[in-house]
Amino acid sequence: MRSTASILHLDLDAFFAAVEQRDKPSLRGKAVVVGGSGPRGVVATASYEARRFGVRSAMPGTEARRRAPNAAFLGGRFDAYRQSSRVVMALLAEVSPLVEPLSLDEAFVDLAASGWDLSRVEDHVRELRSELTRRTAGLTASVGVASSKFLAKLASEDGKPDGFRVVRPGEELDFIAPMPVRNIPGVGPVTEQKLVTIGMHTVEDLRHADPGELVRELGRASGEALAELAFARDNRPVVAEREAKSISTEDTFPSDLKDRAELEDILRRDARLVARRVEAAGVFAKTISIKVRMGDFTTVSKARSLAGATDRVEVIAAVGEELLREVDVRAGVRLLGIGASNFTRAAQEQLFDDESETPVGATQTSSEVAVSGVRGHGYHPGADVEHDEFGRGWVWGAGLGRVTVRFETRDTGPGPIRTFEAADPSLRPAPDLPELPAPQGLEPSATT
Repeated sequence: MRSTASILHLDLDAFFAAVEQRDKPSLRGKAVVVGGSGPRGVVATASYEARRFGVRSAMPGTEARRRAPNAAFLGGRFDAYRQSSRVVMALLAEVSPLVEPLSLDEAFVDLAASGWDLSRVEDHVRELRSELTRRTAGLTASVGVASSKFLAKLASEDGKPDGFRVVRPGEELDFIAPMPVRNIPGVGPVTEQKLVTIGMHTVEDLRHADPGELVRELGRASGEALAELAFARDNRPVVAEREAKSISTEDTFPSDLKDRAELEDILRRDARLVARRVEAAGVFAKTISIKVRMGDFTTVSKARSLAGATDRVEVIAAVGEELLREVDVRAGVRLLGIGASNFTRAAQEQLFDDESETPVGATQTSSEVAVSGVRGHGYHPGADVEHDEFGRGWVWGAGLGRVTVRFETRDTGPGPIRTFEAADPSLRPAPDLPELPAPQGLEPSATT
């Protein structure tokens, strides 16, 4: 551990759901679930209002609807989440050059590399959180500051929602001692049950445990790591560059699809999204993969390496289609996904246009049984739309050739609801996102 509380962990509160509530005034203060739509969807994020009914991330959509039948179930808007995430990460970069993003809504910051006066860290955190809310037009974050990554993450959890906790040097052991073992990052239900079985209910219990017993129950790596964390020992540095290992997207269908042509159309559409994200990341992919989940939940994953590295949608789509042709879809497909991985910073395209980027080596195939999330397309609930007469709004519901829209934006307050034919030429998906407030910079006292 460090001798100062100089590692900050920031976690945006109920991020996806909070973005939807910000942009949809009629949903503020209401139960909102992102994902979980359709009989096979799973919850991506639930608002705190929905969590009061027991709705949680990764819960099947059917269970979420049973617990919160009046919640708004939305398909999700990745571009809106990405927009707010970029604003937050840019703000953190103003604090320190050492920012380690963990996901769209979570990051570590090394304050030892910042200009902050660490004796006034609480004041700086208040200013940071206030500026974050202003720049994101209303989002909130929970923040933890401590002498290690492990402690900073636990401190931000302690500050949830919309709060913060600073754990000063010397306070670490008392801070974590009463916590249940499940609070330790990486301790899932299976590990928790093993620990409870041998009488390890809290971190304090782990501290008094025989390290050999932990190793016997959990294996050497996990047992030894847990014994160290019980004493708050964690010397991992904040790593500024964390490149994505893969970029992918997938669709869960309301009913099994057996038409290969339809599946290929979906794959090509998703290949365009993957290609845009690869290009935006400034990388080139050397491996293309697909995931096909059948009606019995058997999942077939196939991957193939390219002769070069690419960000071209034609290449990603073509390889994806070739891989899909190796899968028997006659039994029906409930989920289809395509992804790119094995990234490099330099393109390695073929020298001549008439030389196809022939995949090299055999296709790598694996099978598994799993569950998956859901992502909306087209006029899915929550999607941004605009109408020639009524302006901008979002899809309240769709089906049977009709689309119901609520016309409101984050600046208007709750708006009226209208229903249209899905083919109405006056209605269309909104082409872009409203801009967020311009950065004004942190107060001088926050960075000097």
